[in-house]
Amino acid sequence: MKQVITKIVSSVLAFLVLFSTFSFTVEKHYCGDYLVDVSYLGKADTCNSDGGVDECATVTKKKKCCKDEVHQIDGQDEFQKHSLDDVSFDELKIVLAFYNAYQFVFQDFEKQIESHQYYSPPDLVQDIQVLHEVFII
Repeated sequence: MKQVITKIVSSVLAFLVLFSTFSFTVEKHYCGDYLVDVSYLGKADTCNSDGGVDECATVTKKKKCCKDEVHQIDGQDEFQKHSLDDVSFDELKIVLAFYNAYQFVFQDFEKQIESHQYYSPPDLVQDIQVLHEVFII
């Protein structure tokens, strides 16, 4: 069970590092107030990309109504590398405390000693509840 959790966590962290390095671009083309095309991989198509007349020119001739928006999301380029010389004594104490707490949390309960396993209670000579007239209602 412990190995399965370790494999799952390491796979998730590997994908996290992989996807943090990706960068991509989202390009949108608007004609007036209407969204005409969205492209994630290449260039977005314009209003007159089919070879015909520009539909925006029919709306208004004075203003250019078409506009392009480009949203670029950059990934991480460099990773931080640390050596053992950069670790301070306080950080080392925190790691040691975490390790000790981790060991105590995941102890097997079958290995613990049960001190009351072979205990036999003493024989009762008289019924103590009747003797003291204490009854549970």
